[in-house]
Amino acid sequence: MKVRYSHLSLAERRRIERWRHAKMSPDEMAHRLGRHRSTIFRELRRNHFHDSEVPRLSGYWCIVAQSLSNGRRIRQRKLMREPRLRDQVERCLRAGWTPEQIAGRMRHEQAPIRVCHETIYRHVYSEEGRRGELWRHLPSGRRRRRGYRLRKRPPPKFAPELSILFRPDVIAHRKEFGH
Repeated sequence: MKVRYSHLSLAERRRIERWRHAKMSPDEMAHRLGRHRSTIFRELRRNHFHDSEVPRLSGYWCIVAQSLSNGRRIRQRKLMREPRLRDQVERCLRAGWTPEQIAGRMRHEQAPIRVCHETIYRHVYSEEGRRGELWRHLPSGRRRRRGYRLRKRPPPKFAPELSILFRPDVIAHRKEFGH
């Protein structure tokens, strides 16, 4: 069963800060919060505050951790940050290129700023991309993206009637040369 991931709240970060100052181990914090221990270790590592001018202020502070977390979450996507790159990608899409072709061409030309095909797909199916109806220019032409598990799987390499399970008994016992 897959466990759903949820971000730490400010209240949980406050508790972590208090426990950190009380010298509680991250394993015990995780147990009390009902989180995995790697979540706590990652939280302490990513959101550790360091002040070189006033070293005694260095450490884990819940407000600083919350603001760092919020900053990571609202960071703009690459195609929204770079309007020239976005215009180039949209122009290629409208010309009939697939996202894989666009990303491959950028890599081949060693463009200074480039994107992978997954970034292009995410842009196409984002709110901005749907407003511009970029999905119409994809080969599949779908308005909404299929789920990760619902995307096409490759067909089997051999037909079911050619399975090794249906081989003749003569070959199965390997009595003749070449079997």
